[in-house]
Amino acid sequence: MSDFRPLSAQFSVAPQIGIGDVAEAKAQGFAMIVNNRPDGEEPAAPQGEQISTACAAEGLAYAAIPIGHAGFSHAQIDALDTLLGGATGPILAYCRSGTRSTHLWALASARAGDDVDAIVDAAAQAGYDLSGLRPMLDALAGEK
Repeated sequence: MSDFRPLSAQFSVAPQIGIGDVAEAKAQGFAMIVNNRPDGEEPAAPQGEQISTACAAEGLAYAAIPIGHAGFSHAQIDALDTLLGGATGPILAYCRSGTRSTHLWALASARAGDDVDAIVDAAAQAGYDLSGLRPMLDALAGEK
């Protein structure tokens, strides 16, 4: 059972997906899957290569922007910006719970100049609390 949670018309997040979720993502119109989990984080979960292979079989693009315990960097935000800029359709990003994927989207959105209140509200609607990230979102939004 897929648990895809929209944050915007073009970006959704999910807790860890399985191989079968890739076909479901295709059926729901996603064009790309972004893996935000480092390989080996949970050995029992499908690893990046397995998800990548399933994406290729379904005609979906695949990218990995792993976010480990060290947290977020501008390089990861830049990588998501590049994917968003070149996307041919909606993107589904996943990690263990969807939180890191949501945080990365929020950081990229704030840096792009999107309204921080709207970003926080969209995340809340999807079940993710960005209150701890709010100062960083405000700072990134102020850089524009």
